[in-house]
Amino acid sequence: MTPGDLKRALPRGLLSFPLTDFDARGVFDARASAARIEWLLRYPAAAMFSAGGAGEFFSLTPEEYANVLRVAVQTAHGRIPVIGAAGYGTATAISYAQKTEKIGADGLLLLPPYLVEGPQEGLRAHIAAVCQSTRLPVIVYNRGTCRLQAETLARLAEDCPNLIAFKDGVGDVETIKAINALLGDRLLMLNGMPTAEAYAQDFRALGMATYSSAIFNFVPRTAIAFHRAVHDGDDATLQALTRDFLEPYVQIRKKQPGYAVSIIKAGAEIVGRPGGKVRPPLADLTAEERTELAALIERLGEQD
Repeated sequence: MTPGDLKRALPRGLLSFPLTDFDARGVFDARASAARIEWLLRYPAAAMFSAGGAGEFFSLTPEEYANVLRVAVQTAHGRIPVIGAAGYGTATAISYAQKTEKIGADGLLLLPPYLVEGPQEGLRAHIAAVCQSTRLPVIVYNRGTCRLQAETLARLAEDCPNLIAFKDGVGDVETIKAINALLGDRLLMLNGMPTAEAYAQDFRALGMATYSSAIFNFVPRTAIAFHRAVHDGDDATLQALTRDFLEPYVQIRKKQPGYAVSIIKAGAEIVGRPGGKVRPPLADLTAEERTELAALIERLGEQD
């Protein structure tokens, strides 16, 4: 896909980011991964992020990453755009970007640099180097060690034609408004907050109705219904789902660092789509927390 093609495709629906399947030994399970993707492809989504944050990119070796992405690309087989990931330091991120392009993905999610915090000029140079290393459309993820100011993003948008989107995981309203004022529609603005649905109404008001959904991994019908309500302005449906499911779900997620991933795997197991345990340093939900989550899922009444 060209940068323009992907930029136009992303707002057409919910964005999926499947978890990464591990077997009982903690090894990537390609067959289970393909089956999961086939299941999720039964439900309409605009694009699929493979091996990103929810897919435990940070715990995968480069070889494992390539295998996860290759399964996604081969299984999707052009039915949906597949977006890979890159991260860590600049040289390593470039290596991931080029690997992602070679495997045949349609785009790249650039995750924050590893460990260190850099000034705006350093972040600009890092992102520009990755963008210029690939022909893939690039989405930059604004969170953690990569918090961009509007002026920095404007320079990047001018210098990097393949930079198509800004995915925000910080929620700084003043920065988002400044970016909108400075860049207009040059970049697609995506809601990338943990459990993005919990922020969907507020982000919609900022012109950011498109988001990636974690709960799509285990309650896809509910995820799609919520996404549709966001775009339709159906606040009654949004308020009911938020009260009955999202708010208590977020309370479980907030109990421990890293639960944004762990709770996804727990939910998938509860609905009969297990993906194995999370890898350290993450930890799985406790038995009590899992029981709480199961009750919330049952309340939705969603049947596969």
